[in-house]
Amino acid sequence: MSKKHPVIAVTGSSGAGTTTVKRAFEQIFRREGIESAVLEGDSFHSLTRAEFKAAVEQADNNYQRAPSHFGPECNHFDKIEETFRNYGETGSCQRRYYLHSDAEAAELNAHFGTQLKPGEFTPWEEIPAGSDILFYEGLHGGVRTSEVDIASHVDLLVGVAPIVNLEWIQKIHRDTAERGYSAEAVTQLILRRMRDYVEYICPQFSNTDVNFQRVSMVDTSNPFIARDIPTLDESMVVIRFQDHERANFQYLMTMIKDSFMSRRNTIVVPGGKMGFAMELILTPLIHELVLNKRKS
Repeated sequence: MSKKHPVIAVTGSSGAGTTTVKRAFEQIFRREGIESAVLEGDSFHSLTRAEFKAAVEQADNNYQRAPSHFGPECNHFDKIEETFRNYGETGSCQRRYYLHSDAEAAELNAHFGTQLKPGEFTPWEEIPAGSDILFYEGLHGGVRTSEVDIASHVDLLVGVAPIVNLEWIQKIHRDTAERGYSAEAVTQLILRRMRDYVEYICPQFSNTDVNFQRVSMVDTSNPFIARDIPTLDESMVVIRFQDHERANFQYLMTMIKDSFMSRRNTIVVPGGKMGFAMELILTPLIHELVLNKRKS
């Protein structure tokens, strides 16, 4: 951790909704005039899309457990730790981008003068100088293993973990609508990732400072046949603090109608108020980091 060069990480699995939290942070940064250097979790994958496909096919052909993007075989855990450490010590680090689409490839090829295709990575480059905060959004911002301790280099770690059936519904709908996968292909992907999900994704939520867990109020008992994603208004959000003293629960319940405390360190809010709750909760935590940065 570093008071002078703080690191914020939002962590959660694919389809969990980390992008929603990222937007909340971006809005706070913009409003408060905070300059953030942004890292995308996908940029720390260790295989291109073609290499990953080949690795999965080889494992399947040899009747072996296939790698997944949740596990260490397909990610540079050590590079994430090194990046967070370097930024905390110097205020600088390197980053690159993973090209998800033709549009991203066209934009970044123009920037780097490359001819990369979707599923490949741009070259590493130094982040712009003068940032106030390093902001990471991805799969592994809070990983701890026998080899690495990424979480120890994060000053504010936020988890996004909807109940698993809701998470699967969101992933199935996103991957079929935006990435052209069949529902059957997404289901196989979920099954392939399950062991790594249990070993590397779930444990992170024990390390987070704040967790946002969305719970649907409609039937999601069979996520593989769900026709639509439950809306925010059909959900509640369970917000858990690692340290209950970092939250003013009385103020939050006054500001957020129909909220209540379910445990000493946990508040439950209506799903439609999720964005508002994030602003109320995250803004003072960011202020605390910036204040400590200026004092140091």
